[in-house]
Amino acid sequence: MRWFAERGWSPRAHQLDLLAAAQQGNSVLLIAPTGAGKTLAGFLPALTDLAIRPKKRPGAAHRGVHTLYISPLKALAVDIERNLGKPVDEMSLPISMETRTGDTPQHKRTRQKLSPPDILLTTPEQLALLIASPDAERFFSDLRYIVLDELHSLVTSKRGHLLSLGLARLRAFVPDLQAIGLSATVAEPDELRRWLVRQGSSPSPLWGGSPEGRGGGDGLASTPTPTLRVDPPHKGEGTNNMAELITVSGGAKPEISILDSEEHVPWSGHSARYAIPDVYEAIRKHRTTLLFVNTRSQAELLFQELWRVNDDNLPIALHHGSLDVGQRRKVEKAMADNVLSAVVATSTLDLGIDWGDVDLVIHVGAPKGASRLAQRIGRANHRMDEPSRAILVPANRFEVLECRAALEANYLGAQDTPPLIEGALDVLAQHVLGCACGAAFDADELYDEVRGAAPYTGLDRESFDRVVDFVATGGYALRSYERYARIRKTKDGKWRVSHPRIAQQYRLNVGTIIEAPMLNVRYTRAKGKSGAGSAQSLALRGGPVLGKIEEYFVETLSIGDMFIFAGKVLRFEGIRENECYVSTGGGGNVLVPSYAGGKFPLSTYLAEQVRGMLADPARWTALPDQVSDWLRMQQMKSILPRREDLLVETFPRGERFYMVAYPFEGRLAHQTLGMLLTRRLERMGARPLGFVATDYSLAVWALGDLGRMFKAKKPSLAELFDEDMLGDDLEAWLADSWLLKRTFRNCAVIAGLIERRFPGQEKNGRQVTVSADLIYDVLRSHEPDHILLKATRADAASGLLDVRRLAEMLSRIRGRIVHKMLDQISPLAVPVMLEIGREPVNGEANDTLLMEAADLIEEAMGSA
Repeated sequence: MRWFAERGWSPRAHQLDLLAAAQQGNSVLLIAPTGAGKTLAGFLPALTDLAIRPKKRPGAAHRGVHTLYISPLKALAVDIERNLGKPVDEMSLPISMETRTGDTPQHKRTRQKLSPPDILLTTPEQLALLIASPDAERFFSDLRYIVLDELHSLVTSKRGHLLSLGLARLRAFVPDLQAIGLSATVAEPDELRRWLVRQGSSPSPLWGGSPEGRGGGDGLASTPTPTLRVDPPHKGEGTNNMAELITVSGGAKPEISILDSEEHVPWSGHSARYAIPDVYEAIRKHRTTLLFVNTRSQAELLFQELWRVNDDNLPIALHHGSLDVGQRRKVEKAMADNVLSAVVATSTLDLGIDWGDVDLVIHVGAPKGASRLAQRIGRANHRMDEPSRAILVPANRFEVLECRAALEANYLGAQDTPPLIEGALDVLAQHVLGCACGAAFDADELYDEVRGAAPYTGLDRESFDRVVDFVATGGYALRSYERYARIRKTKDGKWRVSHPRIAQQYRLNVGTIIEAPMLNVRYTRAKGKSGAGSAQSLALRGGPVLGKIEEYFVETLSIGDMFIFAGKVLRFEGIRENECYVSTGGGGNVLVPSYAGGKFPLSTYLAEQVRGMLADPARWTALPDQVSDWLRMQQMKSILPRREDLLVETFPRGERFYMVAYPFEGRLAHQTLGMLLTRRLERMGARPLGFVATDYSLAVWALGDLGRMFKAKKPSLAELFDEDMLGDDLEAWLADSWLLKRTFRNCAVIAGLIERRFPGQEKNGRQVTVSADLIYDVLRSHEPDHILLKATRADAASGLLDVRRLAEMLSRIRGRIVHKMLDQISPLAVPVMLEIGREPVNGEANDTLLMEAADLIEEAMGSA
């Protein structure tokens, strides 16, 4: 308290309430807006307990770690160490604190296991590694608290499943362990309350709760202004055990605007080049600006464009996950030292980083979710009683609508974080192997332990036993191969790892983040010779590494091609092993790397709001004139869909016939719908040629006159869009497609069936894919109910296919499909039509494409 008083501060009510709840032995979930001091609140119980703990006697054994802090980002762990270290030093607390991430040197990790710090700041992957150690129980024997920051971003993925299993294992080591969850953007708090504590053993639905909470971030302020609600913990039978909930509301409303540029807003695309002069002017007028984009390729492109117009030579930096760790740390330090005018970043910086001097956030491109926007806006000012300032920069006309919907949602405090899903079986397989690497386990005890983790509460014993059998043998079809026998049963009935080599392999491959195969981008002085693609034409020694780039993109390049990476124009010189060699590039056609996992899905909430905006002309007054004029022209030449309707337009163009549908359900659901529709249309004789999907609409083109077919009800649109397409049609398409093989590859890597890294060697992407494809074919033929195939189908349905959302859409539009038969393209169809034939790399369109685009727009927007 003296430390607070010396600074003219007083602890906030929620900070004291969390401390009191923890001292009563309860686990707690704290939901609070930006600047409310969540991080300090989360650590107060640990700091208080450590401050009064008796000193270690001379010669006594090292104590185990006292508090674990789990962060979704390495950068956040480093930031917390810096910010928490200051009050610890100023209060002269006898507390040691260190980080442990993938960037921590091996010698430091080894020393930490022998002599743990009091507070260890780490990540889910490092926790899994620590649990898999033979001395894990000793290491965690003194553990009192686990603090889980930005909890909402951890729990909705396989990473969260791995963390939940790790938390269950920690409870087995330390039954009275207390968990403290910190979050800001939460739609269903009760889901997180259950996640934080051990669940009962009776199966029940995982989902439930009521929407609470808004904002994001941490900090201290001189006056406690928020309102507070405390919900007591619930401890009962079944799966409704819940942590105590402390909810803080209030704080300054953010000041958000949408860029109203005098430039022409593009019909399609994601580069937002038109807005670069306005964005640069906003940077000039503010102290420090954080610019968010949704993909790494967009980050590279935006950074390059800003430097092109940077006549004032402002210090502008780039930060994304593929850059070398050294470069990322330099940028983070420069931000902390307040020497940068702007940073272009992806999701690597959208969680909790406490940089108080960031006074503006610019979001380039639509945010795809109201909660994501709130999270990113919270990076500005980072003080609860001062408004965050943000500018949204839509990249195309539909994104103008989405940005408006996101802005309105933010002012309403609406949240759209995705719901929790059932625990993945491939993650469970990884955890089972990790437990065996640490110490022999009893299957009955481990099953009870796993069922205590919220995502796995409904796990039946048969599935668990099949997972254990898979780890032990590979399953029925693979059990004759010794290499898949990774654990074995001992005489006392327990399971242990079959060979020390298996434990080494596990530690090299732990984790659930499966990025596309990556190559190091390394400078070289030698230039390749035309026609020679490889190592022979390169010097044996390269220069510094700039970061990593996806293998599939590099394989599309020829020697001499120019591309942008790390903010530089580079010339491709060739590939050797896992290295992409480059030299300094010049002019010419410059490509931007595309990254497979970059795009966020459009949230259901924002999709519904955009549909509502289209259907309500009264809301168009908030839109730029050129966008509202576009919608009015659509009204004149066609129609606009009502909120719950599906508009389907058909028209001829050239020698083809087009169908454009407007579901507004996100790219993933639309891509699945496109695949299924083209199969049906082929069967019905329409001779479809292809389709293209965006977040907002879907276009199919064919040789058959689609409009006349639908008008004659051969087929009817109700028949074409019937929900039964998610039955046999979906199964038949999946059986023929590459999608399940690619999904299986990821599941096989996570489950440990295929190692990305092996002691002494690294597999490239092609080797991993070939191995996975061979195993997939064997399992489909000989064991179609294999546990990994079950995991693969579940992954595909919830991820790449978005089957749940597609099913909800098909149900919503039943009896509400509106067909408009046109003689020519409509204004609303222009954006998706411009996507046809577009290259997957964001380069400049060639002259022919520009001419075609101009003709298409003139046709759609010409006089009615």
